[in-house]
Amino acid sequence: MVFREDASRTQSGHAGANLALIRRVLVSLLRRVPGKETLPSKILKAAWDEDYLLKVLQAIPES
Repeated sequence: MVFREDASRTQSGHAGANLALIRRVLVSLLRRVPGKETLPSKILKAAWDEDYLLKVLQAIPES
């Protein structure tokens, strides 16, 4: 429960499913970044540090 999904109040239309998809993609990207940090600490670091967020987003493979 890294993203506090139980506290989410999103109930309109497909918003819950859309947010779940975004969460799964984010977790997948954060797991690709090397390091010994825990997933919650990587999430906080990506939220606070724009350079780290860019590093996470650059881990997306080109297709």
